[in-house]
Amino acid sequence: MEARAVGKYIRVSPQKARLVADVVRGMAVDQAITTLKFMPKKAAAILRQVIESAVANATQNDQVDVDNLFVKKIFIDGGPSLKRIRPRAMGRATGIIKRTSHVTVVLDEN
Repeated sequence: MEARAVGKYIRVSPQKARLVADVVRGMAVDQAITTLKFMPKKAAAILRQVIESAVANATQNDQVDVDNLFVKKIFIDGGPSLKRIRPRAMGRATGIIKRTSHVTVVLDEN
């Protein structure tokens, strides 16, 4: 039985979040949460929250054994980008793109 959770409009670049997601893909849930807790990346705390939300969703189903859950799928899609302007030298301006992410986690039993 699968359980999933989605985090939307997260203010982290998808490219940076995918680096963290590749580490925990396929891990057992308790091992993944422990790994993310000690990882010094902003995306690690966000992914840990989404994984914990998926575990909470799985506990709502009586047929699921929470101790046997593992991260079956985890993928990061790009969300809408925030466009900002930064002043530069000699009266010019440069565009800044602040990217957002949609994080999807799917857990399954062994």
